[in-house]
Amino acid sequence: MFGKLAADALGLSDIGSIITPDNYDKVDSDDYVMHEDQEKIFFLIKSKTDEYCFTNKALIHLDGTSAVSKKRMLHRYSYSSHPISHVLLETAGTIDMDVEIKFHMGDEKFSIDVHKKHIEELKDLYKTLLRISEMMRENEIMLNYAKASVDIASTTLGRGQVGGVPVVDAFKELNQAAFSWLTAAHQKYIVKDFGFVFERYIKH
Repeated sequence: MFGKLAADALGLSDIGSIITPDNYDKVDSDDYVMHEDQEKIFFLIKSKTDEYCFTNKALIHLDGTSAVSKKRMLHRYSYSSHPISHVLLETAGTIDMDVEIKFHMGDEKFSIDVHKKHIEELKDLYKTLLRISEMMRENEIMLNYAKASVDIASTTLGRGQVGGVPVVDAFKELNQAAFSWLTAAHQKYIVKDFGFVFERYIKH
């Protein structure tokens, strides 16, 4: 009985289980979280072979080759360089034991099976990933607008003097302004820490 309870608590069954915060320090993923840089675990799914650790800054995936092997391949997918998209939640049928959450991070595709008893917690993760994907898409559009504005301004300089200022001098001024503007836009629209979204939707 104790073995079964331990397996359920720490996600050691074939289908993934959701690990509660009081057990985060008992899983391997915790060793790879950058606590020194204020990185924090918000959601963790564990099966016999894999761990999926969602922090405020990245998805840490410990990919196991088999249930009997101790070998693990560590993958880290930062949200800032691996945009989330195609978020789906497949609920369980009458005889199914699992539910499934699917999503893309950049070119990587994930499909994670979780025991259906965790459906309520998984709904929270679904809402979190969906909201992050929406924000990423909105920010991408705004960043493209900023870049297009600079392109239009640069094209305008090709038509001669601007307000009596030689083109070369005007271009230097525009280049400096554009660099500062795009740097600020990049910092605003490329979000690296989504802790505030996790805190809004994750209840446990």
